[in-house]
Amino acid sequence: MLSIIPVLVLMILFFVMMFGIGFILNMLMKTTWFPCFLFVIVILPVVVYSLWDRGEVPFWTHVGSFQLVDYLTGVAGLIGAYMSGWTIRTLRIKGFKMF
Repeated sequence: MLSIIPVLVLMILFFVMMFGIGFILNMLMKTTWFPCFLFVIVILPVVVYSLWDRGEVPFWTHVGSFQLVDYLTGVAGLIGAYMSGWTIRTLRIKGFKMF
């Protein structure tokens, strides 16, 4: 059975980490949705590929072996990246200038 407290801590950690990294990237690169694309196109595939034991199981079996906690963590990180873009966009609409 999945213990809920470590999963919640992990989800909050990934949300805050991706929100912070995304917010900083948005300010420095003057983009809005780059962190979302970076998370989905680069970070998730690199993590999945790096955890794959190439000699033992086929790739799709490896992807199917992930548990609910892995998917919840990935979704929390994606939500954090999205929220950083939404926050920057809202601040720019209200007239705040970042860098």
